[in-house]
Amino acid sequence: MYKIFSTRNERTTIIIRIMVGAVFLSEGIQKFLYPAMRGAGRFEGMGFPNPEFIGPFVGIFEILCGISLLTGLLTRPAAIAMLINMTVAIVVTKIPIAFAESFGPFVLRELRTYGFWSMTHEMRTDFAMWLGSLFLLIRGGGRWSIDLLLTKKFRSLFT
Repeated sequence: MYKIFSTRNERTTIIIRIMVGAVFLSEGIQKFLYPAMRGAGRFEGMGFPNPEFIGPFVGIFEILCGISLLTGLLTRPAAIAMLINMTVAIVVTKIPIAFAESFGPFVLRELRTYGFWSMTHEMRTDFAMWLGSLFLLIRGGGRWSIDLLLTKKFRSLFT
């Protein structure tokens, strides 16, 4: 059981945890503060079915995972959840920019340019969050994480 909390003991991991966790927490909160721009309205504009459910659902998910990453509690499961979140965001909103076409029910937004370089520009934050989440999945929460405290506690119980 304690393996879910296992983590490497590096000091620098907290930098990535703060970066990724703070961005997800902030984005989740904004889905409720600005629902027309960042929440249900945005999901409706992208062509998602049932945007009034999807917007708050994703917002809550990002808030919970953001807090989890910031505290280093269940870092790996939160990182997996945010990898899935960001993969969906990239496929739905950025890949269509490369081909300048809508993708299934998802609507291509209007930009001045389309193609590979426009897509890479538009997905820079998504890609950084994806890579940060991948790092945390591989490394765990690091030295200053609740995961490390729980790992030590579980090890002492089973040894």
